[in-house]
Amino acid sequence: MVRILAIFSFVLIISLTELSAQNPAFPYGLSMKSLFMDYQSQNGGDISNFSSYHHGFEISAQKSINSNINIVLPFKYGVVRSHESDSEYNHKRILGLDAQVHYQFYKPESAVIPYVLGGVGAVTETEGKFNIQIPFGLGLHFKVAENAFINLQSEFRYALEDDRNNLHHGLGFTYLFGAKKDLPEIEKEDNIEMLDSDNDGLEDDIDLCPQIWGPKELKGCPDRDDDGIPDYRDDCPSIKGIAIFKGCPDTDGDGVSDSNDECPNLAGTIKNNGCPDGQSGESNNDTRDGTNDNSGDEVISISDQDGDGVVDTDDKCPSIPGSISANGCPDADQDGIMDSDDKCPYEPGIRAMNGCPDSDGDGIDDSRDKCPDTPGSVASNGCPVISDADLSTLETAMRAVSFDTGKTTLKPTSYPILNQIGNIMERYPNYNLTIEGHTDNVGSAVNNQLLSERRARACYEYLQRKGISTTRMNYAGYGEVSPIAGNSTLSGRSLNRRVEFNLTPK
Repeated sequence: MVRILAIFSFVLIISLTELSAQNPAFPYGLSMKSLFMDYQSQNGGDISNFSSYHHGFEISAQKSINSNINIVLPFKYGVVRSHESDSEYNHKRILGLDAQVHYQFYKPESAVIPYVLGGVGAVTETEGKFNIQIPFGLGLHFKVAENAFINLQSEFRYALEDDRNNLHHGLGFTYLFGAKKDLPEIEKEDNIEMLDSDNDGLEDDIDLCPQIWGPKELKGCPDRDDDGIPDYRDDCPSIKGIAIFKGCPDTDGDGVSDSNDECPNLAGTIKNNGCPDGQSGESNNDTRDGTNDNSGDEVISISDQDGDGVVDTDDKCPSIPGSISANGCPDADQDGIMDSDDKCPYEPGIRAMNGCPDSDGDGIDDSRDKCPDTPGSVASNGCPVISDADLSTLETAMRAVSFDTGKTTLKPTSYPILNQIGNIMERYPNYNLTIEGHTDNVGSAVNNQLLSERRARACYEYLQRKGISTTRMNYAGYGEVSPIAGNSTLSGRSLNRRVEFNLTPK
């Protein structure tokens, strides 16, 4: 017993070092042990008489209830020696079946997991009596792989039959299998690391303004005038404006923002700082031919070289026929903006949009609007803003989509969140979906790259089966090259193993 206690003390000291370990919480397990069975020391014999210890074996099945509690059903067989020297069954075979509860002191980071056990067992002696025994004891799991452990266990077994108390010491191997569980301990640790200082729904590491609340579509930065342009890029942060003027308005629609317009309420020209050109020509000698009428007054002759109805003095293109609304210059779409200044010369537009139309009136001209017939925001290139609820679903999917360990097979628990992503795609027909797979740095870079690609493809193919067109989706794998957390901790590696879903306008 002294030797056994010394071994347990040594192992418990090792467990305090808490070496890095993967989560061992798999739902099922099988275990095999070699047993050292002592039926004589607890019934008047000598515990130091190791020659009286006999060998046996144990095979058991277990079911995990949670990260701390396992239900274990061990079957035992052995040949033991009785302490009764006059017994006709000096050596006897025993068969036993227990129902045990193991409570393990589990920590995600630990390489050694201690546990205590208790239960009840039925034991039959092939050359003796049937009896009921109550085991309780201690054990240790030593991690050798994510789901494999060396096991050391000792138990005292109190028998309800006289002279049947005994000790079992076991050394064996435990293998865990089944769909891996998500443990509350890891979730709590993840929540601690994902800081959101301004409570705007974006983590600090992806929030461009982590200390000031702002909407998700503007990367967490505020927009006081609600014009879709964050304050740090808005030259007029308190007045609603448009993107081409850096957030400032153009009240008179003359193509000069109010911040630079010397006549903000009167349409003018860019060269005149937003004010109208002055009228001229009544006394300009270039318009006079030096003749007199019968009254003796000088006759002024008005020149219009190109015959477009705009006198040369007011014609900005005096030698090329144009339109009156464009000050005598060509204007193919007749929108009042000369073709040389019109970015959309064959589509009638407005001056504020440099001659381009804005069909949906969202302040983004059709040439730059990814959704020209549907009002949207600057942040989404003219397409409808994705709702907070849908953005939250896409963010949740990064954690909720899961696979069998080391495989590319989607777990059934992933189907509901992927179905929600399919519904989002139907609600936003002007958006495409990019699916990105990522891994931690455990294992070779080549294998991680292949694994990330195949997991992204598995999501792609699932959504395809749900009716989402492949023309609206693409996928890619990035292996271990784009971590969002450190790989030195368990929680960091858990964050890095992810599939991201990003919507972008077409």
